[in-house]
Amino acid sequence: MAGTMHEESESIATRRMSLIVTKGTLDWAYPPFILATTAAAMDFEVNMFFTFYGLPLLLKNLDLKLSPLGNPAMKMPMAGVHMGMPNMASMIPGVDAAASKMMQNLMNKKGVASIQELRDIALEGGVKMIACQMTMDLFEYKLEDMVSGPTIGGAATYIEAASNSDINLFI
Repeated sequence: MAGTMHEESESIATRRMSLIVTKGTLDWAYPPFILATTAAAMDFEVNMFFTFYGLPLLLKNLDLKLSPLGNPAMKMPMAGVHMGMPNMASMIPGVDAAASKMMQNLMNKKGVASIQELRDIALEGGVKMIACQMTMDLFEYKLEDMVSGPTIGGAATYIEAASNSDINLFI
């Protein structure tokens, strides 16, 4: 009987996931939000710590861009093939904007949720979002600039969450 009770207590234990979000481009915004919303749907307690260039993902008004610079794996489906963009092309004015628009159009065509939608789903699903205090001070952001829901914390806040998590990811 004691073995059965132990097995039951293990199965109802809270599973936790913690993510450090450090990038704020259109392509890098998807992985943390997809993983966080999926984990929350699977009854994980999820903490997302937004720092440096990931912090703007909490802004009320998102203006996400995509940069093919330094990303040789980025190949877009065009005319039945996957075409890559040379790094040099990113130096041409308007290329990043065009690549961003192409990616957004592709995502819309394929029915992929927007970052705003995923962020709303995460907040509605109880994902705890923490804005890095140091980064807020460094880049002069205010909590009023952010969507409703995130709290402010520092490295110790993240470490506390991470030390109690089953899964820790740096994205």
